Amino acid sequence: MALSYLILLPFIGSAIAALLPANARNTESTLAGAIAVFCVVQVAMLFPETQNNGVVHHNVAWLGQLGLDLHFRMDGFAWMFSILVLGIGSLVVLYARYYMSQADPVPRFFSFFLAFMGSMMGVVLSGNLIQLVFFWELTSLFSFLLIGYWHHRKDARMGARMALTVTGTGGLCLLGGVLLLGHIVGSYELDNVLAAGDQIRNHELYRVTLVLVLLGALTKSAQFPFHFWLPRAMAAPTPVSAYLHSATMVKAGVFLLARLWPALSGTEEWLWLVGGAGAITLLLGGYIAMFQHDMKALLAYSTLSHLGLITLLLGLNSPLAAVAAVFHIMNHATFKASLFMAAGIVDHESGTRDIRRLSGLQKMMPITGTLAMVASAAMAGVPLLNGFLSKEMFFAETVYINTTPFLTTALPIAATLAGIFSVAYSLRFTVDVFFGPPATDLPHEPHEPPHWMRVPVELLVLICLLVGIFPAWAVGQYLDAAASPVVGGSLPEFSLALWHGINAPLVMSIIAMLAGILLYLLLRLLRTKQYLDDAPLVGRLNGQWVFQAVMAIITNGARHMRRWLGTRRWQWQALWLVLAALLTATLPLLIHGLELGNRGLQPLSPAFGILWLIGISCSLAAAFLVKYHRLAALVTLGGAGLATCMTFLWFSAPDLALTQLVVEVVTTVLLLLGLRWLPKRDKKLKKVSQQGALVTLRRWRDLAIALLAGGGMAWLSFAMMSRPFPESTSTFFLERAQTEGGGTNVVNVMLVDFRGFDTFGEIVVLGIVALTVYALLRRFRPAPEAMDVPEQQRFLPADLQTDLLNPRSATDTAVGYLMVPAVLVRLLLPFAAIVAMYLFMRGHNEPGGGFVAGLTLAIGLLLQYIISGTHWVESHLPIYPRRWIAAGLLFALGTGVGSWYFGYPFLTSHTAHFSLPLVGEIHIASALFFDIGVFSLVVGSTMLMLTSIAHQSVRGFRFHERQQGERSDSASQP
Repeated sequence: MALSYLILLPFIGSAIAALLPANARNTESTLAGAIAVFCVVQVAMLFPETQNNGVVHHNVAWLGQLGLDLHFRMDGFAWMFSILVLGIGSLVVLYARYYMSQADPVPRFFSFFLAFMGSMMGVVLSGNLIQLVFFWELTSLFSFLLIGYWHHRKDARMGARMALTVTGTGGLCLLGGVLLLGHIVGSYELDNVLAAGDQIRNHELYRVTLVLVLLGALTKSAQFPFHFWLPRAMAAPTPVSAYLHSATMVKAGVFLLARLWPALSGTEEWLWLVGGAGAITLLLGGYIAMFQHDMKALLAYSTLSHLGLITLLLGLNSPLAAVAAVFHIMNHATFKASLFMAAGIVDHESGTRDIRRLSGLQKMMPITGTLAMVASAAMAGVPLLNGFLSKEMFFAETVYINTTPFLTTALPIAATLAGIFSVAYSLRFTVDVFFGPPATDLPHEPHEPPHWMRVPVELLVLICLLVGIFPAWAVGQYLDAAASPVVGGSLPEFSLALWHGINAPLVMSIIAMLAGILLYLLLRLLRTKQYLDDAPLVGRLNGQWVFQAVMAIITNGARHMRRWLGTRRWQWQALWLVLAALLTATLPLLIHGLELGNRGLQPLSPAFGILWLIGISCSLAAAFLVKYHRLAALVTLGGAGLATCMTFLWFSAPDLALTQLVVEVVTTVLLLLGLRWLPKRDKKLKKVSQQGALVTLRRWRDLAIALLAGGGMAWLSFAMMSRPFPESTSTFFLERAQTEGGGTNVVNVMLVDFRGFDTFGEIVVLGIVALTVYALLRRFRPAPEAMDVPEQQRFLPADLQTDLLNPRSATDTAVGYLMVPAVLVRLLLPFAAIVAMYLFMRGHNEPGGGFVAGLTLAIGLLLQYIISGTHWVESHLPIYPRRWIAAGLLFALGTGVGSWYFGYPFLTSHTAHFSLPLVGEIHIASALFFDIGVFSLVVGSTMLMLTSIAHQSVRGFRFHERQQGERSDSASQP
């Protein structure tokens, strides 16, 4: 199975899950579980190919000329992480089936969950660094949606926002670091980067690159000083917390550190930055965890501590420490996922996670209690459990590492202290909750959960036991395969035996266990005496207040800037926009200069000069008339647009002329709709002489700016056209349009073939803009003085007035003075559809195409709205613009993906020839389907934006009727 399918399947499942009904909880969970299990089985079958430093590659052609082909890569380390992501993901799906309430929007949960799974698999399997950053940011986005799943809760919204802000900012830093890595190595391919370790470390940009990459990794794994966001993410549902904290989101940072360990480690900077952040987080997280009262909060801070342990191991610049880090990644995922699910079971069955209220649950939930105690013992590093083995390796590395005298003393002390903390908070998680007298004031009577809800915890605890008792048999070969790519060569000698004799690590473990028990008892006594509640001495180390202060400064600064620069007057907004554009274009020219070329001038045609004289005259007339008569200004402005259209025809550009013509029509409709809602001019206002002088100065200023901007663009265009271009550049598309694109219309072939990826991006942007306009106009309310209904509509028949007030009306408003136009535009609609189809079908070889055809059909539909009214059209001819947009995007994307199916780069065009009876031989290019997508999206976007404005007319009529009703009520009262 191709590696790309391991990423694609979860995203496909996410889209399907989003479409399922809200009450299909079994279907949702079955779909998600089936995808996760299928993918994990496929990954397991690839293990023989990843042993002994084997690597599985899968390339998908994308933008090969830019070096951006999709590259998926699986070695032993990626295999291990894939098993964690998919295996624990499948168990979490089973657990979530019973945890999530029937009142929760389950389709949204599983849709986000599968998309997050696919994003994490993209990070793990990416063989290209730019591609890795793309999926990296997707994990931030979908984790934001999962953390804020219960968006009605303030803590969920705040936690999601904090996580997205911190990890998203770190992702931008990572992008900068990746770009520098590609610059140093000369390639973004992961294989090339990992092989260029010496080149990277010896480069002058190494320190900058290292800091940027570490900012991305440390923010993702919540390492000091970015540790504050992770505990706030516990507002997510427990299945999400179990997944994020064990195998996915927070593990992505340590995954990246281990992934790039061969390329970036081995320097003093790496030791102090990575090791220092890991050591502080290890101690700080463990210390704060002991004082938490919420079970999930305790586990969240313990996650910080264990992530700090992994980061510290990776920062020690020791191959054996890197092996220990990989081993602890595996162990931590198993016992932490089981602990979070156990905490969720307690919360689900008792109604609370407050440790101060919980007690004696072992008698009421004996199986869950036993599972939680075994998993907690693994977290504390108790012998015969998997956590003990990786903890012993950690202790050994801190004792036997060859480094500075300070670190040889400080590291064993810090490791032992962290072990003491882990024993203390593990005891609090189990003893305080499951032992003691039974709690009596719980919201629910505790009892064992459904059996299948407990199965994931049982399987994970079984793995903890098997790895702890039979480590070499259970995990030996898998650890070897996973650690080999991290150390970048042959593995150092190490043993997974349970007994290594009495040595320093064993003594450290005994001290940690005994001291941890004593510390737990002491803290419990202090809490009983009410001498201690929160963690002392850590208030200043909580980065949350720093984050909130920075966000407050940014928000207030933006508010002040908006008040200082912002204005509701369009004239000032346009002034600042034009000045900024003028300054941006002028500065490079002043610095570098721009000289005219030596290309010969063509003789001026008198007819062309007259054409442009007419166009300029129309433009000046529009600028003059806009003050006195807006409609007349719009008409004259159309004359300038027509002159532009004729100019395109003059220079043999019929495609541009067609586009200009239909855009002029649509723009005219748009401006008419906009003019309808502008407030009327108050003719009673009189300007004093001083104001008149200011207005005159402002007009001269605007004229000067307009001349500078227009003249500058004209001179820049003339400078470019006066230069000769290389023959290969000017004839490239002319020579290849038919042979490689299958069409003779060079413009259309460029748009749907040679530059198809650009066009795809443009239609995506167009769809986003249309949806944004729609969303904004749903809450738009015109100015009260602009809400008056036109005079001719105030005397409509009573039944029509009632229909306008009724959203479900289907009565034709094209009566009276609108009857003749209504007949004409209804006859025009099928003609417009035929013309649109004609322009579309001929577009690949003659002037036309999907864009022009889409606007042509949209014009025919818009005329129906203008004449017949919104309600009548939508009841007789429902358009559903959003569906047109979605269909267009799917057609365009499907055309691009179809190229992959045949092994070609994205959006590669092919031509098929057919022979039909009576018709003869025809050829169809695959770009036809892409053009269908363009056509559909243009129709949908145009209709969505313009009809959203048109809907204000209905609101205006209702406003007028309400005013009339209020006047009648006030007049009838004594």
